[in-house]
Amino acid sequence: MRILLIEDDPVLGDGLKDFIESDGHVVEWVRTLAQARAALAGQPFDAWVVDWQLPDGSGQAWLQAQRGAGHATPALLATARDQLTDRLRGLNNGADDYLVKPFEPEELVARLQAVTRRATGRASNVYAKGALQMDLQARNAHVNGESVMLTAREWAIAEALLLRQGRTVSKDVLENLVMGFDGSISGNALEVHISSIRRKLGRDTIETRRGLGYCWCPP
Repeated sequence: MRILLIEDDPVLGDGLKDFIESDGHVVEWVRTLAQARAALAGQPFDAWVVDWQLPDGSGQAWLQAQRGAGHATPALLATARDQLTDRLRGLNNGADDYLVKPFEPEELVARLQAVTRRATGRASNVYAKGALQMDLQARNAHVNGESVMLTAREWAIAEALLLRQGRTVSKDVLENLVMGFDGSISGNALEVHISSIRRKLGRDTIETRRGLGYCWCPP
């Protein structure tokens, strides 16, 4: 997943970024709402983690405005505000989940998995189709019961497409979704990774739509 983390505390933000990335995801960490708006203008994200109190305004109010503008990206409010009225306000005004500080980073990652799972209509973190089975939480894949090893980049590409199953994802969008492991990724490199994923998981797993992009839409 590609996560937008909006957190002004340098220690907490740095720690969360490192932990989420160690779990195999890509994190764009910003410290203000202005930086968040700039990030959203240029890159797609699978989920947002939003602090309530930020230097240039309320993260909760910003999230409410994003919902009013039609943005449906799954979002989790992470805040020290622990009153019931605060939790209800946050959830009623656009948050998909609410996490009170302090919390363990493992719980944050689990909750991010849950909100993205609900957003894509999946009942669990396990995807199974024919001979293929993938566990998005454990980050493992099996074909005909045999374990298949994907590189971090290959897993990021497969997951980005799987979370958008049935939809065409352009090369530019897909490249932005998986940037962060070792810098930028060129179009030719993307094609090489997708070819490797097909070889490991099945040739029909990812469909190339000429001039448009790629689609996770196995038969």
